[in-house]
Amino acid sequence: MKLTYDWLLLAPVLFPAIGSVLLLVIDAVAPRLGRVHWAIAAVLLLAGAAAAVPGTLPSADNPRRTLCLPPNTCLYAVDHVGVGLQLTALVSGAVVALLALPIRVPAERAAVQATLVLAATAGATGVVAARDLGSWLVMLELATLPAIALVALRARRAAVDGALALLTTSLVSFAITAMGAALWFAATGSALFSGDAVLHASNDPDSRRILVLAVVFIVAGLAFKISLVPFHAWTPEAFGGASVPIGAFLAVTSKVAALAALLVIFRGVTVLGTSALAAIGVLSALSMTLGNLMALREKKTLRFLAWSTVSQAGWVVLPLATVSSRAVRSAAAYLIVYAVATLVAFIVVTALAHADGREHATRLSSYGGLLQRRPLLAVTLALALLTLMGLPPAVIGLVAKVAAIGPVAGSRLWVLAIIAAINAMLGVAVYLRWLRILFGARKDPDNPEALHPVHQTLVIVGALALVVTSIAPHSLLQLVGR
Repeated sequence: MKLTYDWLLLAPVLFPAIGSVLLLVIDAVAPRLGRVHWAIAAVLLLAGAAAAVPGTLPSADNPRRTLCLPPNTCLYAVDHVGVGLQLTALVSGAVVALLALPIRVPAERAAVQATLVLAATAGATGVVAARDLGSWLVMLELATLPAIALVALRARRAAVDGALALLTTSLVSFAITAMGAALWFAATGSALFSGDAVLHASNDPDSRRILVLAVVFIVAGLAFKISLVPFHAWTPEAFGGASVPIGAFLAVTSKVAALAALLVIFRGVTVLGTSALAAIGVLSALSMTLGNLMALREKKTLRFLAWSTVSQAGWVVLPLATVSSRAVRSAAAYLIVYAVATLVAFIVVTALAHADGREHATRLSSYGGLLQRRPLLAVTLALALLTLMGLPPAVIGLVAKVAAIGPVAGSRLWVLAIIAAINAMLGVAVYLRWLRILFGARKDPDNPEALHPVHQTLVIVGALALVVTSIAPHSLLQLVGR
């Protein structure tokens, strides 16, 4: 049997994957390049994003397949939703690389960190399209394991503690997910995520019970990676200990990988009905509520963003509690909007940390009077927070929340819809707390410096992205075919 290849379709995965090896070779030949590795990584990731763009066009086949064996078995398939998630992972990885570029670290550490970001991003883009259990598990762990080293490489006690929490969680997560995968194979008799195999298994009472158990195990394993309550404990520790750019990577790129992995499973299990998806609704409600309540009392910037991630993760998976045909697109659309807003917030925090010092930028109280001191940063951060709140003028955030709650209301899950509405209001209070500080009493740092040109450029691009997508929300949501 001959395996067919479409190299252009595989390019979004191949660019970062081959690039990670290339960076190691470059570092071996020229070990003193240091931060140049970050620039190379950013170029490779943007090249991968450019290769994915044709898949967003309306004329693109939906889905597009490769790595196919006769008669009709394909191990790699990506539709408009998958391409949108791949673009999000690649662009966010490139932004992380550019954020890290101006930061001074030992030359050998920069090469390793850039390589790890490329490898993890390759895993995030690959798991989107994996259609067999083996590739799916490998890509999922490739997106996860490098993140542990990225946290630890900051070489501070808090970083080691955060990396240890992330490592412990990852090991438990992998064990649970692997058990779920084994149960999936036992129930369906297939190593492929095939709707036909699931439908056949659901017709047999014994196989159906095993399949439901497999889904529960897999959802629990992925809940660790998405930071859903009660599997979230690693999140504030890892965010607080990591460098700020790596915090952005954990908050955005890693979440793209986790949701992509969940969507691969979700597409096949909708035939089981709402009973198999009830666990997702419970996790969503718990995550939104606890994340908001903890963020209300948090005083550290990075830990605040960690609890924000927990809360927003609940919104991301909210549509998946239904069997609505819109659920997958709604979840992906919300994730992309969350990714843009959170990435912009991390850009502002990184720029401020590099100019005024990490200790200053990682205290919420230090943002007092930021509008007077650094109006560009303040306005950009305010737009990001308004997007996460879902309030005008950041219209894109409101559109995302409506898209997320729509399938729930359409499926008449009124209890879950009411919990989401309450948390939408609670979320306003959460982010208004930071906004109030921005416009509050002025607090100047000891030795303020000008923003680095790279960071300043990213801040401007981030602000423009939020403005443009709020004026024309469809420009962003069309990435997932909405």
